[in-house]
Amino acid sequence: MDCETCMYFEYDEFSGEGICNANLDEDEFYRLSQQKKCPYYRDGDDYALVRKQN
Repeated sequence: MDCETCMYFEYDEFSGEGICNANLDEDEFYRLSQQKKCPYYRDGDDYALVRKQN
């Protein structure tokens, strides 16, 4: 998974780790950790839509 480009990815400077900020319950988080492809991934590139329109 490429979490660093996901809009739910946040870097915590205090702990020095990246976290997923998607609103998941315990079951969803467990299923996410067992999968290779994240069903909650959303591209965090704000300009992707603009490039597609041009």
